[in-house]
Amino acid sequence: MHGENWNDFEDAWDVLDNPVIDEDTVHDHDSHGHGHVHSHQLPGSWETWLQHSVLRIILGVLALAAVVSVVAMFMLWPDGSGRELAEEQAADANLDFQQIDATVVSVADETCPDFEGNMVLTCRNVTFIPESGPDAGTVTSLPEHVIGQAGFPPPVSAGDEVVIAYYERLDLYDYLDKQRSTPLVLLLAVFAVVVIALGRSRGAFALLSMAVTVAVLFWFVVPSVLDGNNPILVSVVGASVVAYLSLFLTHGWNPTTTVALAGTLAALVLTLGVSWIFFGWSDFSGNSGEYGLVLPLLNENINIPALLLGGAIIGALGALDDVTVTQVATVAELKRADPSMGLTKLVAAGIRVGREHIASTVNTLLLAYAGASMPLLLSASVLSPSFSATANSEEVAVEIVRTLCGSVGLVAAVPLTTFLAAVLVVHSPKAMASIE
Repeated sequence: MHGENWNDFEDAWDVLDNPVIDEDTVHDHDSHGHGHVHSHQLPGSWETWLQHSVLRIILGVLALAAVVSVVAMFMLWPDGSGRELAEEQAADANLDFQQIDATVVSVADETCPDFEGNMVLTCRNVTFIPESGPDAGTVTSLPEHVIGQAGFPPPVSAGDEVVIAYYERLDLYDYLDKQRSTPLVLLLAVFAVVVIALGRSRGAFALLSMAVTVAVLFWFVVPSVLDGNNPILVSVVGASVVAYLSLFLTHGWNPTTTVALAGTLAALVLTLGVSWIFFGWSDFSGNSGEYGLVLPLLNENINIPALLLGGAIIGALGALDDVTVTQVATVAELKRADPSMGLTKLVAAGIRVGREHIASTVNTLLLAYAGASMPLLLSASVLSPSFSATANSEEVAVEIVRTLCGSVGLVAAVPLTTFLAAVLVVHSPKAMASIE
């Protein structure tokens, strides 16, 4: 590769490695003789932007919202009593079990008797060696599974790594699932390598953001709901905390992220309002799905319809931050391309770009929910006589309402964020001076 081409490659890689730069937009590369490369941030330093009244107002509102979220999170922090209650009720209903890793030794399908003693059935017998539990290291058998009558027999073969349930009170083993820890861990490693290889430091922060999101969900949202706290309030607080942490971790502490966060929270509030109206109007019981039937047995204090609404709020957040960050970057680039653009033209141009993003994002949201619900859609379409009947069934209707309410928030995020960013860049000549 020639020296000049290699330098071009290095410059391009530097841009990939530093997609968020909290400085003026120009980065000179005099040693390569290539002029300069700019970031997609709102131009100007914090000192310049803090002179703008709009940004100061946004910062004040975000600071207040952050304090409220932290205080609310502290007040709703779980003490573990709900989990203990759920575990006790699960034990009383013989639903508690110990998960045990095991290796299948043999699988044999044999003729077995029916209730009248006639040898007309076919049963599957599975033996395995558990790694822990009362029979660790010894060959043990699962109960016979009647093929075609007693549910689905374990789809296993000799040598398979599986997960077995052991019910201590009943002294009974049952098949749970295949052991998938190895491919999952490998896939996670491949994903991390790909993200860091392309995103470099920003990719590493994105992975950290994912870890924070998982931590908030499993250490705060889930146990707090189990403690009997309102699922809607818990979900809103959890989503707010995730929005602050994930956006600033992934995109850095700068005016661009600040404006994007303001647009995200505003759209999230709108999504909450729309979802509240239509989830209530649709009168979901929350008892149609498998978990809606099991959860009340584990903890009667859980409000299942409210839990559905809370889940819709958290689900909408995932796409909102993508839309808002993109819109702020779009406004910054449009203003750089034409510094003479006024507020009206800049907002109109930003929204035109946003329409394309919204079209693809809304469809992505629909496909994500539909893809996750394919077994449900198949069974509902067979059992229901028409499309309208299928859509009216609670399990399908929940997904429809969740998708549409989330899409309303996504659509609203475009003009909200575009307007905020446009006001800043149009009315801050000092910040925009770095363009010229």
